[in-house]
Amino acid sequence: MTDRGHALRWLLVVVVLGVAGIVAIWPRGADEHTPGASRPPADLVAARAKAALPACPVAKEGSAPVSGLAGLSVTCMADGSRIDLAQALAGKAALVNVWATWCTPCREELPALTAYAASPGAVGVLGLQIRSGEADGLEMLSGLNARIPSVIDLDERVAGVLKPPVMPTSYVVSASGRMERVNPPVVFKTADQVRATVDEYLRRLG
Repeated sequence: MTDRGHALRWLLVVVVLGVAGIVAIWPRGADEHTPGASRPPADLVAARAKAALPACPVAKEGSAPVSGLAGLSVTCMADGSRIDLAQALAGKAALVNVWATWCTPCREELPALTAYAASPGAVGVLGLQIRSGEADGLEMLSGLNARIPSVIDLDERVAGVLKPPVMPTSYVVSASGRMERVNPPVVFKTADQVRATVDEYLRRLG
């Protein structure tokens, strides 16, 4: 083999080794199961199916959006759709309960909220998950059999506006679109306690 042939052969070897080195150190995408990577969408689909949450609320036609929540969108945990929170709560009385997966009192009160929501004459209850992961939230709701309409504040804009002082915190919304925070905050233990609080605040809001 000529000197030129040897040179070309060694050049080819160097090129192949260089390409292999680049591939070895190239950053992997989030779809690879590395520590800290977000769960793949398939996990959320399965978690949503297991949680079996009711559909998120929709606006009552012709109703004014809830004051203070304009322009804020959240993700419906039942199906992953994005909804306008002020519009979704418009035209009907509701209790919005703000919670997170790391909050022990939140876990304790979700069964009471679920029992209230299923009782005759109850206003709509909407769970608002903040500052915690959706997959973990769905798992928590499923484990507690807490089948109430639920949304998650993925970009933390709603939490930034509401500024809940503690966790959990609840807000009562009137059919006219007014909203008031339950103060002092309370951890609901029974459905009757939820009902008494909602009724009291609705009388205030008129």
